[in-house]
Amino acid sequence: MLNLSFSQLTLSKWVSTATLLFTFISTSQAGAAGNLPDFTELAEKHGAEVVNISVTQVAQTGGAAFPFPGMENDENLQEFFKRFGIPGVPGQGGQGGQEFKSQSLGSGFIISNDGYILTNAHVINEADEVLVKLSDKREFKAKIIGADKRTDVALIKIEATNLPKATIGDPAALKVGEWVAAIGSPFGLENTMTQGIVSAKGRALPQENFVPFIQTDVAINPGNSGGPLYNLRGEVVGVNSQIYSRSGGSMGLSFSIPIDVAIDISNQLKASGKVTRGWLGVAIQELTKELAESFGMKNTNGALIAGVEKNSPADKGGLLAGDVITKFDGKVITSSSDLPRAVGATKPGKIVPVEVLRKGAVKNLNIGVGEMPTDSVEVITPGKAPAKAEANKIGLTLKELTPQQKKKLNGKNGLVVVESTGAAAQAGIRRGDVILGLNNAESQSVELFNKQINAIAAGKTVAVLVLRGENTLYVPIKVTK
Repeated sequence: MLNLSFSQLTLSKWVSTATLLFTFISTSQAGAAGNLPDFTELAEKHGAEVVNISVTQVAQTGGAAFPFPGMENDENLQEFFKRFGIPGVPGQGGQGGQEFKSQSLGSGFIISNDGYILTNAHVINEADEVLVKLSDKREFKAKIIGADKRTDVALIKIEATNLPKATIGDPAALKVGEWVAAIGSPFGLENTMTQGIVSAKGRALPQENFVPFIQTDVAINPGNSGGPLYNLRGEVVGVNSQIYSRSGGSMGLSFSIPIDVAIDISNQLKASGKVTRGWLGVAIQELTKELAESFGMKNTNGALIAGVEKNSPADKGGLLAGDVITKFDGKVITSSSDLPRAVGATKPGKIVPVEVLRKGAVKNLNIGVGEMPTDSVEVITPGKAPAKAEANKIGLTLKELTPQQKKKLNGKNGLVVVESTGAAAQAGIRRGDVILGLNNAESQSVELFNKQINAIAAGKTVAVLVLRGENTLYVPIKVTK
């Protein structure tokens, strides 16, 4: 009896505990569900601000017929053949071609009651006709006011009045983990809403130096480009621009241009049809641990100057290759991606204080910022190695630039890489690169460069300054025995 009573008592307590636990879990789940955001009001109030953009491009086919009859209007197939140089498709030239129209879709949003619309530059790139469809099904031909490829922002205009315009928010107030939503036309499906959270802020992407992207996990697909990113208050905080994808569709890695950047660009486009940016005339790169070690630095903060263009504002202001910019106009430069944004946002003609770290010592300069020009790329052909030329200690076979090659490089001294093997090849230096210097020393002759390399003890890391196309960068190489 005692054992039975004990078992019954134990069972009774277990059932009571389980009941309480179930009740607690159920209540917690209900509370959590109750805290999830409601996007219905946002969709109802702000959906009309978003537009569908249809772009028509007129191209000329080559002499041959399109390889797949009946599929001439497939935009993805056209792009595939165009990229791989297949003759007989739009953009491949040739004689006796025929006129060909291709269409693409994107999104945009209204920023003024009188018809100004923001979208992406890549949406309206090379457009012969831009058609805007509003949420009430009205359609308008749009005029392109201007586009800026560096930030992927474009401004277009339709002739309409009393339009619903978007409310502009403050992207600086966004927090990682905050709920956001996108409205656009993925795959042409108009006024589609998707939602997610802010995954990161100030994200730097390769070849995208002027935009501190907002990263989200919002589902963004082809057709969403140029559409707005909203916070829960219905304010536009970004312009949806890019995705990272291996499939072509959403993979939870979406990138939006902060709306303050986009509005600044649109204001310039509206005023003059172009964007004016500050310019220094330097090539920069990120400081790695190895490069910091080769320069005798204790950390990797700052933007490393990999090259200075002759007669540029940086050259006239005293900047040198190998300098590390730690402050620009009072702004702390933590990484290389901070510098282009700070310089680009500076009005040309302004003289700004610049703090640099040079050979371990802090130096303060005053530099007059110029206006960013359009650059052209010069390619150096390495040719054959000189007779009896041998690879040096790090695996480079070099020859000196000819007078004609120096002229192409605006008088720069350098050494052309004829062959790259060993440690140099493993570090990424390749044939056709031009060696401009070693650490902070200029490379004026093959003999001097090899002498400098031979003086480096095995196990030490050196920074080789390389020019590749229009880009200069320091390549860290560990010297072996």
